[in-house]
Order: sequence, then structure tokens, then C-alpha cells
Amino acid sequence: MKKKTTLQDIATALNISTSTASRALQDNPRISIGVRKKVLDLANELNYFDKKYPNIPITKKLNAIGVIVPKIGYHLYAQAISGIELVAEENGMHLIICQSNESYEREKSLTQELLDIGVSGLIVSLAGTTKQFDHFLQLKKKNVPLVFFNRQCDEVETDKVVIDNFKASYDATEHLLSIGCKNIAFIGGPEMLQISNTRLAGYTKALEDAKIPIDPKFVAYCDFSKASNLSAARKLLYSPSPPDGIIAFSDQVAISAMLAAKERGLNIPEDLAIIGFNNEPVDELLDPSLTSIDQPAYVMGKEAAQLIFEKINTPSKDHSQKILKSELVIRNSTNKNKVKL
Repeated sequence: MKKKTTLQDIATALNISTSTASRALQDNPRISIGVRKKVLDLANELNYFDKKYPNIPITKKLNAIGVIVPKIGYHLYAQAISGIELVAEENGMHLIICQSNESYEREKSLTQELLDIGVSGLIVSLAGTTKQFDHFLQLKKKNVPLVFFNRQCDEVETDKVVIDNFKASYDATEHLLSIGCKNIAFIGGPEMLQISNTRLAGYTKALEDAKIPIDPKFVAYCDFSKASNLSAARKLLYSPSPPDGIIAFSDQVAISAMLAAKERGLNIPEDLAIIGFNNEPVDELLDPSLTSIDQPAYVMGKEAAQLIFEKINTPSKDHSQKILKSELVIRNSTNKNKVKL
């Protein structure tokens, strides 16, 4: 009869202590991600979970919710996590917070790891490079509650919390038109990212309604790295006919556009008006201060957490989508008429 795999077997094979192996399987943050992954991979390879918990569904073992965001350092996600944490504590649950670093492969791996250790549900904002969704469909097959927030996709039917990105981008474009901009550009995220394409659609519709022809040369894309953000802005601003207004996917992209404009010798907002998304605290400190779309990140996190607990408590509950209000916060980067703000 084949010997059952023990925690000691895993620890010996990896030359670590049994306590380290145990903490790794509990996703303890004191253990490095690399070690946690090695322990989990070997445990799966040796069927450790099946032998240790032969009659217990793995998805019901852990009193924790998994959270995957593109980057914890993004202001929006830091605020959203605070909202998620509040609701989780009220429900007696812990959080396991992971970042995909905008990588589809890492997002897929994290989803599997969280599923393997038995989280009670998963709250996710998609990575910038995600265009396949089998890892999330697998969650649904295993009846693990899933909520998307901020960034979502139509390919997976589940609970979602977003703002009206189409309207937010439409309103931002209308604002630039109202201050006299005639050649408005859009800098989006990766081309496959749905939220970026929704904002592009809002921008396009506002120009169409204003009877302004859509110029493909005024649309650029980036992958959220500083180099890519600057490259997209420079592509627009160093063209023979540069734009006089820019709507950027995020404040970080907008800041790169401001840097490129100053590098090009353009004055903001006289030569170029700029609008970002997220309304980060730094926006007020910039020179000029940055006009931005304010998204209710903290509330978004709370709503996402409430949906996940509703699904945990009532698995048969129908899926819902919550659309939260956003607000255009006008500052000096679009103050062409020098109105006192």
C-alpha cells in the first residue's frame, strides 16, 4: 500500500522545516511567495490535499477571502482593499491579498493557488494582459463565489462592481470640448482590456455627437509601465499635428503626458489640456494640478465584499452588477479660461 504524503515529506524534499511548510500552505505572508509556490506545487504533485482531506471539499477549508488586484500600490486598489477588509472583519473573515503585476500568467497562477488552499471566495480586478478567462470559469465550476470590481469582462457571468466608464469618459471629452479643445486624443491601456475600450467608446461617442471626425492618429495605447506611458504620450505630442487635449486611462498615464508636454515645450493647459482617471492625492500637488475622474474606490471595495458574502451565504442568489457614480474633479490642467478654482 502506497505511503501517504506527510507535511514532513514535503519539508524534507524542499529542505525546509515542517513549520515553514505548514505556514506556506496557509499562505502566511511571513513566508516568501516563491517558497509558498514551491510548497503548494509539490503538495499538489504529491496529492497531499486529497490524502489529508479525502472527504472535505477543498474550497470550504479556509476562513478567508482571496483578493487579486493588478498592483497594491495603485491608489484605487489600496482604497478598495480597505473597504473589502472592513466588510470581511464584520463577517469574521481574513483576507489573502495578492497582486498580479498586470500579468495574465501570474493572475492565472494566483487564482489556482487560492483555489487550492481553499479560499471561501475570490474578489478580482483583472490584469492588463488578461484576455483568456478559463481560470475564472474553473472557479464557477467548483461553485467558488467570484466578484469582479473596477476591471471586469463580459465572458464570465458573475457579480461585478464598476463605475459607468462610458459615461465618465464621455463627460470628460465633453469638458475638453467645452473649454475649446478641437483635437482631443485618448491614451488607453492595453488594447484587449475591456475597461479601456469602454472608455474609448465614451470618448468616441462624445466626438461623434459633437460632429467631430474620429482621427485614429489621436488614439494611443500603453501597458502601464512608465516607459510605455511616456512613449504613448510622445507619439501624440511629437506628431506633425499634436492634440490640444488628452484623456488618459489613469492619473499615472496623465502624469506621463504632462512630463512629455513639458519636455516638448508645451504649456498646460494653454497648449494642451489633460484629464486623468482615479483622482489620486498627488493630483492636487502637481503643477498644474490635474483634472481627474474621481472613482469611489473605498465604496467599490465594500460593495464587492458585500456581494461575495451574499453569495457565500446564499449560493443560489442571482448575479448582479452594481454601477457606482463617478465625478469629474476639475483642476488647473484643464483651466484654459483661468476660472478661479
